[in-house]
Amino acid sequence: MRRIIFAFFLITNIATAQIDVGDTIPSIALKSTSNTEVNITSFKGKYVLIDFWASWCAPCRLGNKKLVKLHNKVSSDKMEIIGISIDTDTNKWLKAVEKDKIKFTQLIDSKGFDAETAIQFGVEELPSKFLFNEEGILIAKNPTEEEIIKLIEK
Repeated sequence: MRRIIFAFFLITNIATAQIDVGDTIPSIALKSTSNTEVNITSFKGKYVLIDFWASWCAPCRLGNKKLVKLHNKVSSDKMEIIGISIDTDTNKWLKAVEKDKIKFTQLIDSKGFDAETAIQFGVEELPSKFLFNEEGILIAKNPTEEEIIKLIEK
């Protein structure tokens, strides 16, 4: 009986585990705007900022403008920005990417807040940002633009 309770407790904790500072970037492959599969671990070797957003989210759309400026300011050799949309409508996502003039990597996990990626990262609100260092270790959750620049210029 003790083993069953321990196993249940272990499975429950694993199922609800979410990424935390110090954790490694998970291997996740999603479709891009060009309909190709991209694994987020392929950007190891430089800082990776993952931004969860959706086309219907007004704060996200304002955040996109800031991220476009940040993308233009920081060398792509130093940092990669990856947008992960949790839109359930792919066409609305693609229109938002075009309208917001986003040139950095855009991926979609189209199941809303039930998206496996959003659950794995523990996304409970939008936008949500995660900054990984060159070794693929999470160093900040929801950092500001100023914090991002300070962290990558260390």
